[in-house]
Amino acid sequence: MYYDKFTVYYTSATGEQECHIILVGDDAGITQLMIDNDTKPIQISADWLHSSTYFNEAKQQLREYFTHKRKVFELTLNPLGTVFQRHAWQQLIKIPYGEIRRYKDIAAGLGNPNASRAVGMANNKNPIPIIIPCHRVIGANNKLVGYAYGLELKQQLLALELSH
Repeated sequence: MYYDKFTVYYTSATGEQECHIILVGDDAGITQLMIDNDTKPIQISADWLHSSTYFNEAKQQLREYFTHKRKVFELTLNPLGTVFQRHAWQQLIKIPYGEIRRYKDIAAGLGNPNASRAVGMANNKNPIPIIIPCHRVIGANNKLVGYAYGLELKQQLLALELSH
């Protein structure tokens, strides 16, 4: 397993921002994307090997996303989760750039319109945020709810997408 930490810069409504990202993965694809913004603990395993070049394509695509030059990621992903979680994450990938969905919309896409809470829990466990765009999902009342890396970042990501 490899990892790399890098920083992307972008403009939000409150000015210039930086986002510290840690990518983790292996030959099967990216398994994790962590955001080091002091909202949750970041754990880098002693077993992981640091590589400044292994994720070059992913880093480039993320930089393009944050500078409005990319709307769709073309990366090999290997998120680890239950069958239900992986199905929910596949539904998230289908949400177009700059659009939002409600948890119940994702549940309906899975064929179970009553699974909104389970979809919320799957969103919470999404190991590859931004690339698997859980930030594009909002509550039934059309309000921002839950984001593992904080509602401020969720709002900034949505504003970034909606501004272009």
